[in-house]
Amino acid sequence: MFDSKASPAEQQKFQEKFEQVKPKPPLMKNVIWAFVVGGLICMLGQFFLNYFVSIGFSKKEAAGPTSILLIFLSALFTGLGIYDELGRRGGAGSIVPITGFANSIVSPAMEFKREGYVFGIGAKMFVIAGPVLVYGISTAVLIGFIYWLKL
Repeated sequence: MFDSKASPAEQQKFQEKFEQVKPKPPLMKNVIWAFVVGGLICMLGQFFLNYFVSIGFSKKEAAGPTSILLIFLSALFTGLGIYDELGRRGGAGSIVPITGFANSIVSPAMEFKREGYVFGIGAKMFVIAGPVLVYGISTAVLIGFIYWLKL
């Protein structure tokens, strides 16, 4: 344990030793993986959007089914443990807003599934996502009110 009463020379020596043994993350590799994973998720979303447009939906109408499909796949892959591996590999690229949010809701539920459906999954599902929902909805209402006042 580091002694807070150590002399400045000892503190400097400790800091140098710490810098030598501290693991150095492969920054470029992590950036590339995040770009690839995030890009693949967005490309999948664009594929679904193009598919729905090609079967007769307008772009605006196609956005809903595309979002639903991405949320469903994200939740399914989280439940199967695939999204965890994707997150481990892709880092920040795996938290593309809609899929990352679905993952943040399902993950706590999966963690507490041993406690049962009501007290485990049902009670813990919004542990992480709950504050995001509260602040997101509150902000949307506030911005909507400001927009309404400007009209």
